[in-house]
Amino acid sequence: MSKQPLPVILPWNNIHPAIANDAFIAPNATIVGDTQIGSKASIWFNVVLRGDVNYIRIGERTNIQDGTVVHVSSKDHPTIIGADVLIGHMAMIHACTLEDGCFVGMSATIMDGAVVEQGAMIAAGALVAPGKRVKAGQLWAGTPAQFIRDVRSEEAVSFPEQIQRYVDLGQTYRQLVSE
Repeated sequence: MSKQPLPVILPWNNIHPAIANDAFIAPNATIVGDTQIGSKASIWFNVVLRGDVNYIRIGERTNIQDGTVVHVSSKDHPTIIGADVLIGHMAMIHACTLEDGCFVGMSATIMDGAVVEQGAMIAAGALVAPGKRVKAGQLWAGTPAQFIRDVRSEEAVSFPEQIQRYVDLGQTYRQLVSE
């Protein structure tokens, strides 16, 4: 088997990304600057994490799926993503806070200064406007996003199962790319 390509991991102003040894980083992911990635997190294909003009923090077991862009604001806001967060494909996460155990659907956009509290869900394609706060246990959808309903108990119960599935998948990929 041929050697796998490596992700692009670049310092910015002499600050190097800090990545847990057991995190999965896809071979074509790009990680720049003051970015920290927690244990068993997974950063999937074509993800860009650009901690250049502020910092990015990503918690344990969080997964950031294919094509997502995570950036920061130079003036006011880093990007802080807690533990056990699920971020769907092609999301735009910009200078915001995603608390532990929340869910961001595919192609959703979370803007500067927004906070998605623990256990909240952002629907696919939603746009959470700057400075908005999505309360714990709420589902928001639309453009601009607004409260739709509370997260159903069956949805909340499935979060830990989905997290574990991505942790396991990421660990399988780590082995594959290290061969």
